[in-house]
Amino acid sequence: MSPGADRDTDVNSHSTILLVEDNPGDARLVKEVSEDLGLADLLSIVTTGSDALDFVNQRGEYTDAPSTNLIILDWHLPDMAGEVVLEEMNSDPAHNHIPVIVTTGSVPKQEVRKIYKQNANGCLMKPGDPEELKKIIQAFETFWLSVARLPRADTEEQ
Repeated sequence: MSPGADRDTDVNSHSTILLVEDNPGDARLVKEVSEDLGLADLLSIVTTGSDALDFVNQRGEYTDAPSTNLIILDWHLPDMAGEVVLEEMNSDPAHNHIPVIVTTGSVPKQEVRKIYKQNANGCLMKPGDPEELKKIIQAFETFWLSVARLPRADTEEQ
C-alpha cells in the first residue's frame, strides 16, 4: 500500500500547501526549493493574513483556489498577525482540521507556548540555509500530505 492510501483526508493532485509569507525573499526561496523538489504545483503563496483566510475560504479573488491541506504561516504579518489567522482557523469547523506550521525569524519562549496553546501543529525558526529549508519542505510534504491521517472537515464527531 502506498503512503497515504488509507487516509481520511482526500489528498490528490489538487492538494495545496499554502505559504503565508510577506517577505518576498523568504517566499521566493520557498518557491525555488519547492520547484527543485517537484512540489511547485502544490505550493500557493499569499502575502497577508486576510488573503490567507480568503484563500482557505475560497472567497474574493480566490474562489477557484484548491483545497488547502497544510498552511505554513508567518507569525509576523503586516495586516493581520499570524495569531489572528490561527484564531480564525481554529474557530471555523470547516477549516480547523488543516495543519498549521508557524514560522518566525525570532520568537520568545512565551510566544512559542502561545502558538501551541492556539493549536498550531508546529513552530519553527525560518532556516537561512536553502539545504536546510529543502529538508524541512520534504519532511512537511512527506509527513503532512502522505503519512499523517487527518480528519476531513465533513467528518462529524461520533
